[in-house]
Amino acid sequence: MSSETRFPSACSLDVVGIGNAIVDVLVQTDDSFISEQGLQKGGMALIDEGQAETLYKASGPGLETSGGSVANTMVGIAQLGGRAGFIGRVRNDQLGSIFSHDIRAVGARFETPAATSGATTARCLIYVTPDAERTMCTFLGASTQLEPEDLDLSMVQQAKVLYLEGYLWDSPAAKRAFIAAAEACREAGGKVALSLSDGFCVDRHRESFLELVNGHVDVLFANDVEIQSLYETEDFNQALERVRGCCSVIAITRGAQGSVVLSGDQRWDIGIFGLGDLVDTTGAGDLYAGGFLHGFTQGESLERCGQLGALCAGQIVTQLGARSQVSLKQLATTHLN
Repeated sequence: MSSETRFPSACSLDVVGIGNAIVDVLVQTDDSFISEQGLQKGGMALIDEGQAETLYKASGPGLETSGGSVANTMVGIAQLGGRAGFIGRVRNDQLGSIFSHDIRAVGARFETPAATSGATTARCLIYVTPDAERTMCTFLGASTQLEPEDLDLSMVQQAKVLYLEGYLWDSPAAKRAFIAAAEACREAGGKVALSLSDGFCVDRHRESFLELVNGHVDVLFANDVEIQSLYETEDFNQALERVRGCCSVIAITRGAQGSVVLSGDQRWDIGIFGLGDLVDTTGAGDLYAGGFLHGFTQGESLERCGQLGALCAGQIVTQLGARSQVSLKQLATTHLN
């Protein structure tokens, strides 16, 4: 079955993402460090700049690379050969330069001017334990300064799909930008996709997310924890039935159990790709969305979209960080053709 989605013929970009522009600092550590620092293993905590500096100094050597959920997805799309753009705010500092260089180097468009005052560039300290679980501490910094007037709506209007992250809901200014961009995309004939981002994020904004899902989003991405949190149930299948029909396409990831794709009364259960030892789960959901959206904008069947997402996720968990060290385009050619 084809995804049968029609996009405006004038679209010069496949996907434009709006999200928090964050530099990831990935540190391999052990459970004792997590415990000593009072962190909740496997969770994502928002921290202030002082806490970020304290944790950074306490950490061992780390890998610094541009990150942020939606930015990771845009990079994945670009690596697959898609036309991707990203909108997000950094500061004119060292970390801002790292972010800007990294995302442009893979071929994604990034043109948002850097802030010249205010908070420093956002960073996420990601602690990866030997079981490949990641614990994240995020200082949002300059990313929260994204205002509606900062948006390049011409880029949004050129996109087949606008992809937004739920984390934007943590900032009132970014939330306003989110809504303005979604309206502009819809008016131009594009589709709106949303990632619920994180179970704790869903807990903070459940009512707003339910309103978004019910009629304002075309493609929804979530994992099993997030979708169950959204509908306040411990029963995965019950959550699936609640969300079915709310959006045109729904893709739910389940870790080692693969993923489920829903559209109308149809369901596809997608298996995982075991491409090596599990090293780090950072970016698995982001790369799944990247593979899925690349297939979606190229007119692939929804089953094929799910398989491409699963393949990209299967690759990224075999390495440290959310930037694939092998060609995703070649990977897809090898495993899906």
